[in-house]
Amino acid sequence: MKKNNLPQCIVGQQTVQMLGLGHPWVLEDRFTKQWPAGKSGDLIALVDEAGKFLACALRGEERIVARVLACEPVVIDSKWFENKLRAAVALRQQHAALDETNAYRLINGEGDGIPGLTVERYDEYLMVQLYTSSWAAYLPALVKAMQNVINPAGIYEKFRPQQTRALEKQDAKNGGSKRYSRLLAGQAAPPNYRVVENGLTFKVDMHEGLNTGLFMDQRSNRRDLMQRVAGKKVLNLFAYTGAFSVAAAAAGATKVTSVDVSTQYLDWARENFGLNRLNPKRHQFINGDCFAVLEQLAQQQQRFDIILMDPPSFSTTSKNRFTTSGGTSRLVTLALDILEQGGLLITSSNHQKVDLADYLKELRRGALAAGCELRVIKMAGQAEDFPYPVTFPEGRYLKYVIAVKG
Repeated sequence: MKKNNLPQCIVGQQTVQMLGLGHPWVLEDRFTKQWPAGKSGDLIALVDEAGKFLACALRGEERIVARVLACEPVVIDSKWFENKLRAAVALRQQHAALDETNAYRLINGEGDGIPGLTVERYDEYLMVQLYTSSWAAYLPALVKAMQNVINPAGIYEKFRPQQTRALEKQDAKNGGSKRYSRLLAGQAAPPNYRVVENGLTFKVDMHEGLNTGLFMDQRSNRRDLMQRVAGKKVLNLFAYTGAFSVAAAAAGATKVTSVDVSTQYLDWARENFGLNRLNPKRHQFINGDCFAVLEQLAQQQQRFDIILMDPPSFSTTSKNRFTTSGGTSRLVTLALDILEQGGLLITSSNHQKVDLADYLKELRRGALAAGCELRVIKMAGQAEDFPYPVTFPEGRYLKYVIAVKG
């Protein structure tokens, strides 16, 4: 029998238990390999070995073979998406501090009932990212819903990082183009589009690059940083486009030193300083490998009151070799050597596969190697517009630790 004509897909006892605990993923195993033929994006009924209906799910690909949508059969159309969007908007209006912000995450996958899909808002524009091809066929319905609920000037789709190596090869054929997004509906965004976060202005690029230039999940952490930096010398490692650096300078840091391996991103950071009427010449921008720069700063006997590091979690391009395991502890050791006694070491990682306990072990290894005491005074995660179900621990990926050098 089929419930509401959905294909029945049998899951084993282990998956039954996981579903009972509220986890929204079905992982590939010997049971899923016996499922009836189908394609990614099909709606299916998950049933136990006795044929009992468990959930309605969206069929996926390898590893995550299905994502749970509801405990009852659903029809995915523009109305379904509209209901999800309105609920997401209400949650953010009630619980996220967005009074001085027009760039935030509107849909956070599993946290907003649309697993494997995110939507970010950049003032008048929306950016969709698909973490699974399962949603590809439903994009027209999603676009229609966003037009009805939000009515943006334009809607984009940004390609996912897993595709970057193939995109790099394609870039070479296309003369170096970095166009990793496409316009789904509406008008194109201006090339130097600006958004506001915590009352500060930042340039974003809706067209080129793997990211737009602003990581929204750190918004509340940047707001926290602004309360700590007045009169301080700040070092920002892996500065990217300088969002943390701008926040520190705007909040009264006497000098902000931004380090990144990319000259393009440092130029972008300088531009963000200028957009906020901050003179970049009063601050320092260093192009180089953060490990090498830390050693150089130590040789120069430079000291900082606050050192911030938010390194990439893994390599998405052939030029980036940083890894969280091992790399973090070495960074901590080098950073503590130039951090003032009583200064703040702020470390962050967005690596989903590294949990908080293991991450703190990396900090411990670094502190022990430096011969320093390091006391944690605060731990945080992503901002309020990145909700996740308590039954989905993978949703809490961001680790942000503030510690005092003793």
